[in-house]
Amino acid sequence: MKVILHTGAHRCATTSFQEYMRHNAQALEKQGIGFWGPYRTRNGLFHGIQPGPAPVSGRNLVQRAQGRLKIQMADSSGKGTRQLLVSEENMIGSVRQNLRLGDLYGGVGERMARFSQAFGGAVTDVALSIRSLDSYWTSALAYAVARGHKLPSAATLERLAQSPRSWRDVITDIAAAMPDVNLHVLPFETFGTRPEAALQALTGIDAPRTHARVRLNASLCLQDLRASLPSRVAAGLPDGAGRWRPFDDAQAAYLREAYADDIMWLAGGADGLASLAQDPEKQAAGTNPPRIALTRGRPDDKQRRMAGSG
Repeated sequence: MKVILHTGAHRCATTSFQEYMRHNAQALEKQGIGFWGPYRTRNGLFHGIQPGPAPVSGRNLVQRAQGRLKIQMADSSGKGTRQLLVSEENMIGSVRQNLRLGDLYGGVGERMARFSQAFGGAVTDVALSIRSLDSYWTSALAYAVARGHKLPSAATLERLAQSPRSWRDVITDIAAAMPDVNLHVLPFETFGTRPEAALQALTGIDAPRTHARVRLNASLCLQDLRASLPSRVAAGLPDGAGRWRPFDDAQAAYLREAYADDIMWLAGGADGLASLAQDPEKQAAGTNPPRIALTRGRPDDKQRRMAGSG
């Protein structure tokens, strides 16, 4: 059975993808696709994989987690599941930790190595969704502020903008922790609003299109964000409507350039560590690509003033 770990990332339409998978679970089962989402993974299934406070019981929590996963995978395989997709964005870390440390999933390598061990080498593929860093950090900040965190200071924004860590580092860490799996990278700009395309790119099936346009956990626009905050906090937000843009033009440009470098690195083969998922609905040009028009938009003789006769 093929086991695919869909690791998010956060703020990359992961919750919407999970909702799409839940709504289409029965139809996907007929195609041999199984799905484990947060309703299952956060109900004790992953307990003990990551270090943390635990009652002193003398039990090996890691070993027990391995046993649970082995039993659950055997059950899925016995029901005819050919591809099991496990979607849980907290496998790679949390938005809160990213903002607190001003870093992009700094401990992802160790975390994914623990999950690789817990699954007993059964993982064949890992999928990671990424998005432009300026919009990622903006979405993360809006999500945090809406839940009671203070507005970011100028120093915080500058630290995020100048952070040397980008998606390339996250991908490299995951590849180092799980060297024997196929690592697929899905740009949010291509797959964020199209979960059926993401599923097709990962599994190769003809994915259903029902419930494919559900949008969950979207960032609040400025007017809604102000309305959800105490007046003294809302006063720190800029006036106007639309999307909140905490970074200045220079900071946003720096973040976009870093993301463009990441995409270029992925398109160039990512040093053999990962593959950039392609839109399954777009066909690449063949050996002989179609010729584009080589003439000007309007005939030259209609733009040229002819000289008079004398």
